[in-house]
Amino acid sequence: MSTTDLSAWLGKSQTVIDRLDPGHAARIAVTLGRPIPELGAVLPSLWHWAFFLETVPIAQTGTDGHPARGSFLPPAENRNRMWAGGRVKFDGGLVVGTDAQKTSTVTAIKEKAGRTGSLLFVTVKHEIVQNGKLVVSEEQDIVYREPSAPKLQGTEPAPESQWKQAVDPSAVLLFRYSAVTFNSHRIHYDYPYVTEKEGYPGLVIHGPLIATLMCQAFAQAHPRATLKYLSYRGLRPLIAPTAFDVAGTVTAPGEAKLWAEQDGTLAHQAELRFLA
Repeated sequence: MSTTDLSAWLGKSQTVIDRLDPGHAARIAVTLGRPIPELGAVLPSLWHWAFFLETVPIAQTGTDGHPARGSFLPPAENRNRMWAGGRVKFDGGLVVGTDAQKTSTVTAIKEKAGRTGSLLFVTVKHEIVQNGKLVVSEEQDIVYREPSAPKLQGTEPAPESQWKQAVDPSAVLLFRYSAVTFNSHRIHYDYPYVTEKEGYPGLVIHGPLIATLMCQAFAQAHPRATLKYLSYRGLRPLIAPTAFDVAGTVTAPGEAKLWAEQDGTLAHQAELRFLA
């Protein structure tokens, strides 16, 4: 395990102001195959991940394509970074075409022993305010793992679903999602890097994209529902271009389970609370 003292990063905070530009919302829509939201419309759930983006010069990126570590996030050198999961609370809808402010704070840093080596978990809290109201609050769990062979095979069977959509994770989809989220992590578009340096058999599908598609499938199956809370986590990576399904089932009034499955086993899962 690492003995580096990372306590100096606890409580670090940064604030970004962004206009929820309708032109950028249109780019997200065509990437996800959804209708383009009009000026003044409510931004669909989780599309805020494509705004408030960290824009650093190429000279300030690390070898993995992410912004160099040790500024806002702790250094975690010689480890591979993954988005492990998170929790999102929706207190309203973000309006397209209106300024909003996101404040991000590092709230937890924990070292754990995993089956394949040491894992460093970093939790970042985000609060998005628009027109003076807190609209979205969330926690994101980022994991830094020591280089090792990734777990790719599922073991937990997918449950029976009430709705299901097939996803074709083409290289174009991954490139476009990287583009609209300004995500330069090379595991999503650089085949030589992801296979030779990080040990994956192909391009890795973005965890946020999978979570967005799970919620999108729910919204299409329940067009009158309003999302209130989402808790999600990745069980294993999904690798392009192999197809997968996003599915779910309502488990109680106002509650649902969502998941992504491949070859009959779970890859990502989430719990959702909503207003019908």
